[in-house]
Amino acid sequence: MKNLFDLTHKVTVITGGGGLLGKAFARGFASYGAQVIIAEIDEEKGIRACEELKKDGYTARFLLLDIADEKSVINGVTQILKEEGRIDVWINNAYPRTKDWGVSFEKIPFNSWQENINKHLNGYCLCCQKVTEIMKEAKKGSIINIASIYGIVAPDFSIYEGTDMTMPAAYAAIKGGVIQFTKYLASYYGNHGVRVNAISPGGIFDSQPQSFVKNYIKKTPLQRMASAEEIVGAAIFLASDASAYVTGHNLVVDGGWSII
Repeated sequence: MKNLFDLTHKVTVITGGGGLLGKAFARGFASYGAQVIIAEIDEEKGIRACEELKKDGYTARFLLLDIADEKSVINGVTQILKEEGRIDVWINNAYPRTKDWGVSFEKIPFNSWQENINKHLNGYCLCCQKVTEIMKEAKKGSIINIASIYGIVAPDFSIYEGTDMTMPAAYAAIKGGVIQFTKYLASYYGNHGVRVNAISPGGIFDSQPQSFVKNYIKKTPLQRMASAEEIVGAAIFLASDASAYVTGHNLVVDGGWSII
């Protein structure tokens, strides 16, 4: 049974692999034997993430990739196939956003709304479109889309009181779309052996203001925010043979936030 979680030699691409959650995914997958590719639009961040893994005895390769640019995605996928011959796991984790991300709903410029939807939701769609066809030909593969609790429940704006933070409106629309899109793809490609699932994390601690953290944990049954590492197990499960009969699922990892 232990071998069910083995990812040895599985070619795993993590978009946004240089970020907080992306780096945790990269480390976790590398520790389970995967051939990790950190796909990043930020070259410096991506290379640094690879170097950090190397210091700890793990190996990862950097791939320059802009998920919202069709040419970049096609070139990136082509390069992976040329070098590795296949793609076993693709994690859509990148989090592109505009500089005015987080302004209140009534002040959002419409072109900003459009750009965020295009970069994030449409970027996930673009990556899936190119990768699922490769997996279809191989008759196997796992795609994991990173969604959010705010794709399934409405935000509680009271937890942001006393801070400059808020819950961006586009984020809710994007992540809700990601969850439903995941189900669509799972149904569309299921008979080809391709599994598509989503993970909806709750709040991940990233040095947020103390007042926010205090308000957040009051609403969470486990009475704390998550660490990035606590989301990794869900991804390893969905990428491995341990979830061989799981597709179209949205795995919620939120400490109980969404149940109350």
